[in-house]
Amino acid sequence: MPTLTSPLVTLAAEAGHSELPIHPYLIGAITLAVLLALVIALVAFGGGREHS
Repeated sequence: MPTLTSPLVTLAAEAGHSELPIHPYLIGAITLAVLLALVIALVAFGGGREHS
């Protein structure tokens, strides 16, 4: 039985690793844009208020 499962485990391990369909730098750029938009919205929302 070990002779049969060893190639199957190797094939399963190789099949599990693949390239991402989206480049990691694109994911980072989108994340940065969303976070910057949230910071800008936060500053715009609290822009005219006094500190307590």
